[in-house]
Amino acid sequence: MRGPVVVLGDTLLDRDVEGVVNRLCPDSPVPVLDETSATDRPGGAGLAAVFAAAQGAEVVLVTALADDAGGARLSALLGAAGVRVYPLALNGATPEKIRLRARGRVLLRHDRGGTSGEPGQPSDEVLRVIGAASAVLVSDYGRGVARQPALRDALAATRAPVVWDPHPRGPAAVPGVHLATPNESEVRELVPALPGASRLATASRGAQGLRRRWRAGAVAVTLGGDGALLCHAGSTPLVVPTPGSAEGDTCGAGDRFAAAASLALAQGALVSEAVQAAVAEASAYVAGGGVAAALPPSTPGVRMGSTPGSRTQGGARADRVGVAAVATLLGEVRAAGGTVVATGGCFDLLHAGHVATLEAARQLGDCLIVCLNSDASVAGLKGPDRPVQSEGDRSRLLAALSCVDAVLIFDEPTPEAALSWVRPDVWVKGGDYATGGGDATATLPEAEVLRRWGGNTVVVPYLDGRSTTDMIVRTLAERTR
Repeated sequence: MRGPVVVLGDTLLDRDVEGVVNRLCPDSPVPVLDETSATDRPGGAGLAAVFAAAQGAEVVLVTALADDAGGARLSALLGAAGVRVYPLALNGATPEKIRLRARGRVLLRHDRGGTSGEPGQPSDEVLRVIGAASAVLVSDYGRGVARQPALRDALAATRAPVVWDPHPRGPAAVPGVHLATPNESEVRELVPALPGASRLATASRGAQGLRRRWRAGAVAVTLGGDGALLCHAGSTPLVVPTPGSAEGDTCGAGDRFAAAASLALAQGALVSEAVQAAVAEASAYVAGGGVAAALPPSTPGVRMGSTPGSRTQGGARADRVGVAAVATLLGEVRAAGGTVVATGGCFDLLHAGHVATLEAARQLGDCLIVCLNSDASVAGLKGPDRPVQSEGDRSRLLAALSCVDAVLIFDEPTPEAALSWVRPDVWVKGGDYATGGGDATATLPEAEVLRRWGGNTVVVPYLDGRSTTDMIVRTLAERTR
């Protein structure tokens, strides 16, 4: 593959709540679910991206993330799965789908997040990565990303094969896509069936109608446990049966199908070969236990801060630490058209060098968010004897500084997932990059991440001779004298 596989579309936060039912509610004849566990995972385009990344592909996800806890959770889950997120701003809340389950069966699905918000404009870097893709999968869940004009222009211009997984509430596919992958119910909504027509006739008529309407190269209608029906221009439909029994949880099967077809096309397969590979992958996925087996609870599972923020009635911050505090701050600053500045680090022993960097960073915008390595992250980077201070103490010290507006704790080795959610306008590093002490041609590792949404990276000089590691070494040396 010459470039990454790009997945473009709406991402949702899916949650499976498992429990047991042993009684009925006393005030209404409904079952009472006693929760035993809950598992979060990316849904929609995010799930398709995770499936593609699990096959070893380099995957870029172009999606919209809201400034709320759900958006933060999605960014962390996607980063842990190896997906590079190129985020667009999203007005409103993160859409969530919650399935209440008992003994492997879904009792109820609870959707929340309200109406879809308007996604923001893509950066030049987003448009560039679409043009450099080896294949593009548009995973449309009807919430607006696939309707964004600049993205549609980029999709029409790319030379990569485009797979379009449509939604009845979404826009028409961009003319000229290689393959569209609606399921049976979507086809019936998009192309009304003739009375009395057979299942295959309805699927074939719908596929040919969509192929002509969208000027698509081919349309594959997924038929659940019976495989798929593929229609090319002027050809007899090709029916691809499943290789065996495919009974089980079908949640995510359509995303698995579309992701597998996209990967096959990226590797040079014919459309018919890609559909056959996709049927085999989706069938094995369902037979193997579905999403619960493909994405077990521990993979991925990361934390984006733990302490929810709150505010007093007078408007003063009662807590500046955690996802909720950061989300509230982002909403306020962006609503006022302000500039969001962020920096990061371990801040194990807060010293004058840290304070100088933080004060300089705060002067560059309208708020400063500190992305703080958690205890587990610090230990992984610095060794088992670090940190000296817990993340709770470190975050409280930082939040007490007048130049710091909020603190976000992250578990990963790098702040990439946190940055993908926060989307700061400016990322600040303290160091000798700007003073001649380092390689003048060196690029900050976060610079590539900031380019995904059009942000900038800068450095500010630090006070010479201040280093947490050096302070610890000197302290230990003095104790042993």
